[in-house]
Amino acid sequence: MDLFEHRHQQLSESEAPLAARMRPRSLDEFVGQDAIIGPGRLLRRAIQADQLSSLIFYGPPGTGKTTLARVIANTTMAQFVAINAVLGGVKDIRAAIEQAQTHRGQFGRRTILFVDEVHRFNKAQQDALLPWVENGTVILIGATTENPFFEVNKALVSRSRVFQLKPLNADDLRAIVQQALNAPKRGYGEQNIQIDTDALEHLVNVANGDARTVLNALELAVETTSADSDKAIRITLPVAEDSIQQRAVLYDKEGDAHFDIISAFIKSVRGSDPDAALYWLARMVYAGEDPRYIFRRLVILAGEDVGMADPNAVVVVTGCAAAFDRVGMPEGRYPLAQATLYLATAPKSNSAMAFFDALAAVEAEREGDVPNAMRDATRDKKGFGHGAGYLYPHAYRDHWVAQQYLPGSLQGQVFYQPSDQGYEAQIQTQVARRREAQLAALVEQNNERSMPEALTYGPLDQQQDRWLQRATGVLGEQLGEVRDRIFTRLNPQRHHVLLDLNASTGLLTWEAVRQVPEGGVYSCVHTAKAYSALTEQSEMLGELSRPRVIQLQNFDWLEAIKKEQSAEIIFDGIVGRNALIAIGDKHAAIKQFSQLLCPNGIIVLVESIPSRAQRLSDLLIKSELEPALYAQLLSAESYLFNNPDDPMVNWNVTDLQCYFEQSNFNCEIEVSNFKTEVLITSALLKRWLGEGGKYCNRLTAQGVSSSDLVHLRNYFSSHFDNKNVSWARDIAFIEAKHA
Repeated sequence: MDLFEHRHQQLSESEAPLAARMRPRSLDEFVGQDAIIGPGRLLRRAIQADQLSSLIFYGPPGTGKTTLARVIANTTMAQFVAINAVLGGVKDIRAAIEQAQTHRGQFGRRTILFVDEVHRFNKAQQDALLPWVENGTVILIGATTENPFFEVNKALVSRSRVFQLKPLNADDLRAIVQQALNAPKRGYGEQNIQIDTDALEHLVNVANGDARTVLNALELAVETTSADSDKAIRITLPVAEDSIQQRAVLYDKEGDAHFDIISAFIKSVRGSDPDAALYWLARMVYAGEDPRYIFRRLVILAGEDVGMADPNAVVVVTGCAAAFDRVGMPEGRYPLAQATLYLATAPKSNSAMAFFDALAAVEAEREGDVPNAMRDATRDKKGFGHGAGYLYPHAYRDHWVAQQYLPGSLQGQVFYQPSDQGYEAQIQTQVARRREAQLAALVEQNNERSMPEALTYGPLDQQQDRWLQRATGVLGEQLGEVRDRIFTRLNPQRHHVLLDLNASTGLLTWEAVRQVPEGGVYSCVHTAKAYSALTEQSEMLGELSRPRVIQLQNFDWLEAIKKEQSAEIIFDGIVGRNALIAIGDKHAAIKQFSQLLCPNGIIVLVESIPSRAQRLSDLLIKSELEPALYAQLLSAESYLFNNPDDPMVNWNVTDLQCYFEQSNFNCEIEVSNFKTEVLITSALLKRWLGEGGKYCNRLTAQGVSSSDLVHLRNYFSSHFDNKNVSWARDIAFIEAKHA
């Protein structure tokens, strides 16, 4: 870069709009989109580790797509090349590829190719990118305001992770405005800018989640307002209203928003919600949608979703459409609203869909001959007997007679099923009775004839998926059921960050890794052995996909996570299997969860209840033991399962419910009984009744003699050694959310 180019760049940066000057340069400056870029998320870890794969950022304008690409450019060690699809073409792609090949060959550096508005590339231009993305010459980062699953080459999408950016919330926009007011060089930090609270709220509200819009409005307000005697520029509500006079509604008539909003409108009418229907109608009218297009969709809905439940619906809608054509806008909004309200409040029936069942039958079945009685008799009644046997309905009572009108191959076929709504409810019984009579007539005519009659996407890592299947596939059936019930309740999204409180077996960790590929998993263990085992197993996964394994000290999750993670992290979901069972102060442990869980997060735990577990005495036949020995065994078990000093058994479900509620959680606990076939081995018997075991020590404390202990061991060995027994236990499924 020579002196003149450097001067030109400085002038461009200083004269750029505020929104361009304030574009974040690092992840720490980036505001919003915590669902994909927050602490612990896959994308943040990938950027920080400079281990990016191909990405597509999809979202409305002003949500940070290009900004994220620029942050990556400032962070990565790779060469960064940017193309705007509106201005560029195949020539620019080829130049970027040549540059990437040169850097790869000479310097061993990767190249990140950023394509802004990637959906603007036509199919040939997108195809030109594919082989270079495929062979790793470039890492593609695409930004688009249109749904990539519709507008971007499927082959490119399948090789990329898609991250959807949402409109920024009000807090995010306020933070962005504050950044601009405080920034000394890029923003207004060197000026005395005072913005009234109501003015700020107006800018934030009308900006509608668009950071660029709110910054443009702020810039206009500041640059057009004179300083007062104290050299302060004060932005009042009238100034803010002049700076951003109308909400920017995202509505591209050829794009995703168009189809999403008309879909929401139709579904609201179909769902009989007049309030929602009017809201979506107003969104379309406000954005300038063609009312005739809306009327066409309403006419279709009148036939498809109201149909025979109110045959007058299509008359009303077409009448409103005709009235609109006569009066035009803006008065035409009245018939438009009337048609919408009529359909939204009308009874619903989709029985007209029976036509498509008939159409499917025509496509699938061999064409059946027109029944002889149904044929045209005007030409060859005498020669072929066409029309013979036809019964003229008007000659019969009620102007109806039982006869078959379908081809022989479809005799008895039912297409139309009247609903029990509106007008159709009146004819439902009549149609059924007549159908039954027709079938009876058919059987009578030919009783030998048989009657024929459903917020991120990523490419599959097949090696990783196979490994995860092996890791989770070896679990017992009962453990698999417990795991599945936990994740059904949790229902995590792909970008969520999850915490496994007790990951010693990996039961929940590997399923979490599978379900949150764009998020992250933190797994806590209590021993160095478990830490080593879990870490070693995770080596099979890619570095960014591995769970973060943390070794706990004294069940202090908060402290352990703070040590492991420099940035403050909260979790979308917390899971655990027997995470609380061995903790003495369960209430204190549960209090930690409120600081670890995000406001909308969910905790799903499963805890065995030892105090309600099956006991050894349940296996015995009472009459086969001395009464005194049997009584001593029962007494020992009673103490063992109710020991107030043993954290395994000194609690019940009511206690847990109380602890969660005292920690400001709404909590639901469901207790399920599981029965398992257990093989009683010599080793298991030794653990139960061997010297030094809990049972043995307690029996000795109860006064059981050594000879009685030997007798008891012999009894169990002779009756149960190497035999399967049914073992019952109660398990509590705990679901908790912030109150």
